[in-house]
Amino acid sequence: MTGNETEMINIKPIGIIKSDYKTLDQVPVTGGNAQIEIFPEYKDGLLRIEENSHLWILMWFHQAGRDFLKVVPGKVNSTLPEYGVFSLHSAGRPNPIAMSLVRLERVEDNHVWVSGLDALDGTPVLDIKPYYEQEVVFSPSTPYIRPLKREMRQKIFMKQAMMHHQEQCAELLLGVRMALVADDYLGQLNTGGLKVTVNGPPCLADVLQGLSNARLANPPRFRYNETNELHQSIWEKDGSSLIITARRPIIKDEIAHADDRQLFSVEFK
Repeated sequence: MTGNETEMINIKPIGIIKSDYKTLDQVPVTGGNAQIEIFPEYKDGLLRIEENSHLWILMWFHQAGRDFLKVVPGKVNSTLPEYGVFSLHSAGRPNPIAMSLVRLERVEDNHVWVSGLDALDGTPVLDIKPYYEQEVVFSPSTPYIRPLKREMRQKIFMKQAMMHHQEQCAELLLGVRMALVADDYLGQLNTGGLKVTVNGPPCLADVLQGLSNARLANPPRFRYNETNELHQSIWEKDGSSLIITARRPIIKDEIAHADDRQLFSVEFK
């Protein structure tokens, strides 16, 4: 293919995003609720889309910069080093094609409601593809783009936990807080050197396995002992051990607002 042929690529949007986010600084890293209006001539492409729980939304970030190849992920953590734009989900890039994994909430006529979409109001939509179960890579190797603010880390863990566990139960909220403490002490949870043991109910184990991407084998990083009498996670890395134990029976409404010291006894050695 010659250079002239490459420049003749034409892409026509199939729809447009409608959301509450009007400026770039309003868009949260974890995304939010949005409506996708599919143009009438593409409505038939939505046939049976409701059989999917999650979708990939491909968009054209029309307000993003296109004249750089390296960037610091400043919205997440301005103290991190530069990365090439092809190493990040950075909005700015030579061709500002964006991809967002969202949950499908409902479909009405040519309107698709989703959650978890990180896009501005008015963003052109290029394509929609279903998220297939065979696309899962349970324990990938990735750089740790660690948010500077703990609050953002908690929101990201919440989104990840919901993707994995699919229910916002009390154990999910407790597991997110445990993972946050582990991140404070030990850093990246998805790393081959970190082993996780959970003593507690199945929901807590499921959430912490999802957040740590710890497998039972190849290599073995995850162990689980089922009990309803204890809510505890043990994290081991580089000769250090972190034991996080819930102080009392958990009450869902208290978890979000309680201090770590109110929720847990923490032993680090």
